[in-house]
Amino acid sequence: MSSPPAKSKPGHTRHETALIHGLSSSDVQKLAKTCVEAKTRAYCPYSHFRVGCSVLLSDGSVVQGANVENAAYPVGSCAERVALGTAVVQGAKGHIRALAVATDVSPPASPCGMCRQFIREFCELNMPILMYDKDEKLTVFTLEQLLPMSFGPEKLKSTDELAHGLSQ
Repeated sequence: MSSPPAKSKPGHTRHETALIHGLSSSDVQKLAKTCVEAKTRAYCPYSHFRVGCSVLLSDGSVVQGANVENAAYPVGSCAERVALGTAVVQGAKGHIRALAVATDVSPPASPCGMCRQFIREFCELNMPILMYDKDEKLTVFTLEQLLPMSFGPEKLKSTDELAHGLSQ
């Protein structure tokens, strides 16, 4: 005799979450694999808090980053800023579809405040941020959910607007 189907838990499965945010299951799997892999390359001899990050670009490629610490603590770089900085240098500004981070804690750690603002500089507010905990369990928020009422580059006057304002 077969057992009744298991009741689903509230919330989204990985597949459902991917569909909600316009990512395929393979995109989500790629992000999970690459951010967990990047975490293994974190340089964190002081905090011992490993973070890996993957940025999915519109062409399907992934840029990875990991946190890199320094003996002078404020000089270190978070995984998100390493990955995004690399993506921007490679010409990906305006072509970022999603960002994923992996940590060794549960629930997963979300990007810090500085990283949220850095992400805001280069990504759309509706972009999904996938956060994986120590067991690779997934939590997803959009950038706007993590950084409500944000300040972005569109809030600043352009060079032309500034020049025009000075000439009046």
